[in-house]
Amino acid sequence: MHSLLVIGCGSIGERHLRCFQATGRAQPTACDASPALLQTIAKTYQVPTATDWQQALANGKFDAAVICTPAHLHVPMAMQILKMGIPVLIEKPLSQSLGGIEELIQLRDASRKVAVVAYVLHVFPILSQVRDFLRSGTLGPVLHATSLSGQNFPSGRPAHAVHYSKTYYRDRKMGGGAIQDALTHTANWMESVLGPTDSLICDCAHLALPEVTVEDTVNICARNGGTLVNYSLNQFQAPNESTLQFNTAQGSVRVDLHLRRWGWFRLGDKDWTWNEVPAVERDTHFTEQANRFLDLIEGKPAQLCSLEAALQTLRFNLAALQSAESGSRVACATVKG
Repeated sequence: MHSLLVIGCGSIGERHLRCFQATGRAQPTACDASPALLQTIAKTYQVPTATDWQQALANGKFDAAVICTPAHLHVPMAMQILKMGIPVLIEKPLSQSLGGIEELIQLRDASRKVAVVAYVLHVFPILSQVRDFLRSGTLGPVLHATSLSGQNFPSGRPAHAVHYSKTYYRDRKMGGGAIQDALTHTANWMESVLGPTDSLICDCAHLALPEVTVEDTVNICARNGGTLVNYSLNQFQAPNESTLQFNTAQGSVRVDLHLRRWGWFRLGDKDWTWNEVPAVERDTHFTEQANRFLDLIEGKPAQLCSLEAALQTLRFNLAALQSAESGSRVACATVKG
């Protein structure tokens, strides 16, 4: 049984705590600066609590840590944790700037401890099947890809959670807004299929979500090598829907995440051939992610997002924000921040 410190117990931190507990392989401790929140968490999950993460880790009783604080704190916290010789799972995005990340990667290598980023789409069985199919080359190289998604962001938060307008979400400098909070998941997974994003042009705006001014709607046109990619996302629409499509000269592959199906349409076919996956609770994917992280710290092979892949997606995020401000196409390799 692994002892685990979950640092930051807002909406996503609570989910991590609950899902690590559900593995039956970890005993989590909740850490947060809010005594009222910790009281609720302790009562709900029957777990110990701490208010000072540094003091808690210094006591030497934890096998791993999960960072669920605002994005601008991720890198300095992860560096301190690795220096203590403790493996770490870092919530997405890796950061909201490039500062310190190369040093973090060097520290991971020197410490030989696990440090990965919680881009949870990597554990979705449906997406793993699609990625394997596309990589097989059955339909040839992907020339064009699209991502169309949206949901009502406020509706997906726990009833007792702090209002989103009072959290990191309200401020881009803390990793807030639709680009860094939501679209980053899709961009990270798409890059695992298509390779890194070379350049992009982004248009975004705040259109509907009350009590914030950060963007809740995004359109991006990107180039990933020889593939043109379009992303369209909003965080206010009523249905929670997400569709990905990959087009080649020989056919197309589509993923309807909300319908739990994926399929192909070869050139000359009369209709789609669909593969359906069973319905699962949302926590199922996060519990699988937790199990994979525990496998990694036990020295077993498991696939999660590396620091290097998360750094590339951070460059995507920063390029999108820079492009939205300038109105120009931005090369991801040239972004600063």
